[in-house]
Amino acid sequence: MSGFHSHTGIIAVYNDDHVDTDRIIPARFLSMVTRKGYGDLLFHDVRGTDFPLDKPEAQGASILVVGTNFGCGSSREHAVWSIQQAGFVAVIAKKTDGNLGYSDIFRSNAANCGLCLIELPEEMHTILVGAGSGSKATVDLDNMKVLVSDKIFPFQMSDATRNQLLAGLDLVGTTMQHEAKITEFEARWDSFSPKGSAISVD
Repeated sequence: MSGFHSHTGIIAVYNDDHVDTDRIIPARFLSMVTRKGYGDLLFHDVRGTDFPLDKPEAQGASILVVGTNFGCGSSREHAVWSIQQAGFVAVIAKKTDGNLGYSDIFRSNAANCGLCLIELPEEMHTILVGAGSGSKATVDLDNMKVLVSDKIFPFQMSDATRNQLLAGLDLVGTTMQHEAKITEFEARWDSFSPKGSAISVD
């Protein structure tokens, strides 16, 4: 994965709360044996002329603005892939006193796939939503700020996730940062195999 530092693009506002992964990509599409081809399936069962992402002002958007508890429901990396393959590089959700912006499993899948997730407090999120689809915004991960017009919204993110996104590392890439130590360990590891314990089957 390429590292994420800063991105400027058009926002698309889909300000619904509790959008589950089955709405993001219906379960019947999970049988494909490839990681490609999911972009056109994003929100497949709710798309139409009145759907926020299908309106003219949302075309070409690369920053998705959503409500709270986005990505709840069952775990599926396909939900993240469909968002990325539809052209979105960052998602901005609303954090309230009662709900986080994202479900824990979706948050983990997004980090592992390189999708930048941001949470804004409700008052900041309301201003961003008010700017509307078609507005231009910048997500600055280096300085952890979202910029829209003359507004600057700081956000927080765990150091581990931020560093992973900045470096463009998935789980395998993160592990391979320790390749030298892994190789050294494997060279001196004498695996244990019990002798004389074969199980016979009559």
